[in-house]
Amino acid sequence: MATEMAFYSVVEGRQSIREFSREPVDHLTLERVLQAACHAPSAHNRQPWRFVVLTDAGRRLALAEAMTARLSRDRTADGDPRDAIDADVARARRRLSEAPVAIVVCLAPESMDRYPDVPRQRAEWTMMAQSVAMAGENLLLAAHAEGLGACWMCSPLFAPEEVKDALGLPEAWEPQGMVLLGHHQGNPPRRPRRALDEVTRWA
Repeated sequence: MATEMAFYSVVEGRQSIREFSREPVDHLTLERVLQAACHAPSAHNRQPWRFVVLTDAGRRLALAEAMTARLSRDRTADGDPRDAIDADVARARRRLSEAPVAIVVCLAPESMDRYPDVPRQRAEWTMMAQSVAMAGENLLLAAHAEGLGACWMCSPLFAPEEVKDALGLPEAWEPQGMVLLGHHQGNPPRRPRRALDEVTRWA
């Protein structure tokens, strides 16, 4: 019973943390968190996840500059107001540059099966993306269990080439998300969850 209670405490206690102290995260803790991510289930047990860990402030800032430049171009093309764009860019740059650790989570498609038809190939890619997402959830839960704060960000999906160029990633790697991680500062209010009967159908 104690094990079950501890598990549900971690799952229910986790929340997205976006504000961090300047205290660094030690290397052994990061290794434990990443090892937990690697224990996620995956399609065909191919383990298609790849992690790029950024602990250097200069590398994080360079990535932030590349990604927010793309954000600014895209929103300018959308015709959004300049002041709204500048505020969005500043917020995104601050979050990434100030977090002690950023972990870019990628999909390595070389592990995928290949099919001659589009529907099965699309399903194969989706299975790999689901596998990477499950590794990301393990990472978030492990960070919370370690007493750290973390937040999953989908922004690399909107700037994949900029991420790959800024980090020198293999061309085949597909950035799927990014986890900001560190010792949290403050406790944000918890966001409500939908009731179980609203999202569940018993068949």
